[in-house]
Amino acid sequence: MHPRWQPILAAALLAVLLPATGIAASYYRAPEERVHAEAPAASRSGVWYEIFVRAWRDSDGDGVGDLNGITEKLDYLKSLGVDGIWLMPINPSPSYHGYDVTDYRAINPQYGTLADFDRLLDAAHARGIRVIMDLVVNHTSDRHPWFLAARDPADPHHAWYGWASPGTDLDAKSATGGQAWHALGKQHYLGIFTSEMPDLDFDTPAVRKEVIDIGRYWLARGVDGFRLDAARHVYEDFAATVDDPALLRRNLAWWSAFHDAMRTARPGVYLVGEVTRDEPKQLAPWYGPLDAVFDFPLATQLIESARSERNGGLGDLLERIATSIPAGQDAPFLSNHDQERVMSQLDGNTQHMRTAAAMLLTLPGQPFIYYGEELGMRGRKPDPDLREPMRWHRDPTGPGESRWKRFSAGDGPDVSVDVQRDDPHSLLAWYRMLIDWRRESAVLRDGALSVPAIADPHLAAWELADAGDRVLVVHNLSRTPQTLKLAGPLAHFSQISHASEPDTRITAGQLHLPAYASVVLQ
Repeated sequence: MHPRWQPILAAALLAVLLPATGIAASYYRAPEERVHAEAPAASRSGVWYEIFVRAWRDSDGDGVGDLNGITEKLDYLKSLGVDGIWLMPINPSPSYHGYDVTDYRAINPQYGTLADFDRLLDAAHARGIRVIMDLVVNHTSDRHPWFLAARDPADPHHAWYGWASPGTDLDAKSATGGQAWHALGKQHYLGIFTSEMPDLDFDTPAVRKEVIDIGRYWLARGVDGFRLDAARHVYEDFAATVDDPALLRRNLAWWSAFHDAMRTARPGVYLVGEVTRDEPKQLAPWYGPLDAVFDFPLATQLIESARSERNGGLGDLLERIATSIPAGQDAPFLSNHDQERVMSQLDGNTQHMRTAAAMLLTLPGQPFIYYGEELGMRGRKPDPDLREPMRWHRDPTGPGESRWKRFSAGDGPDVSVDVQRDDPHSLLAWYRMLIDWRRESAVLRDGALSVPAIADPHLAAWELADAGDRVLVVHNLSRTPQTLKLAGPLAHFSQISHASEPDTRITAGQLHLPAYASVVLQ
């Protein structure tokens, strides 16, 4: 591996000052920074929506989703109530998923052009919708010009990647569980995901400068921030050193330097990182270096609580989140493009799906919804089956439908926008209702979280408080009605602010919740 020869903080400074070498393209500079816009604070929901462009909407009939297709359907997203979208990789790539980039300053030609992307940004911002894009810089494609040049040890780009040195354990397992080192003639390079994804070496100043310039390039075009792929693996490469605190410090130092550079270019930039850890206290150090990280432990517990119809460990987990993560900054979610879809995890149980969504969308922070989740789309491994075409019409071959792959989940015509759009009892309507609650009550988005002691295992409850409001959120996880006595610390919650079921009521100091009902009390 290329020697780690400089302290990370000194290197981060050099990364800003030293010129890049070799093949790096000059980054785009707009005549003036493109307009950024977002919904007024009083009406925002704080909800993000993840889109796999290939699967979302096909505007030109070639069967592949594209950027113009997203532009065509921004009003759908606006009606859903989200005020931000995360685009999975849109850069050129030899793979269908795009997580091995060959050009960081271009658009995958299957998705459109830079002009198409600019139009999408302008149209989204005109609707108060922010746009963040996947930034995949832990590694490149093995077909990237940098790596092709790096094959020559005499080329400056050789230092941009990790290479084995004499004495390196070439059988070492990577932090992601596979083979860490891959042969290239007599050389071996580091690729902790696959051999097609060689890892960049962030101890090389030119690498850091180039990554910062790439971020500035997209911010200048109008992007509102980035989802940072594999954020913890910039320095965490091997299974044997996964919990090494020194590597954590180096990761955090790099992302702090990157964040500072991005905030200088765009003060309102939003950076959310993929940090796959099991405990809130392991996520806590990333707040500051990043604006948020995805809450994987919470996703697992929300689905389990919905499936079992019991609080289980949810209350304890929420207490740990409250003491580890700044108020209103969590990034909760239920599933994403790497995980089996929520409806499949819940074995197709629509009531459990509604419960999971209700818990997600009444927690503080900026929650993320995976496309099609609001329709109840299903999908199980392998990965391509988690990323199937968005269902717009009853007929999956209708106009605008992506045909990038065949459907595997067996969803019927009811799992489509056409069927659910005007049905007040649909899952789509349920998501709209919950997101509307967030827009109407700032405390649901930004409140400080605390967990009251409630003995009933079929209830999940938390309090949220900000400078002007305090609410109690209660979910009946079960198929039978439940009653909660509003006494002691809960006695001052006496008014229903939002309720998912009309039969929810408070009588004689007791809250009566129908099956699978959710309520917000003031």
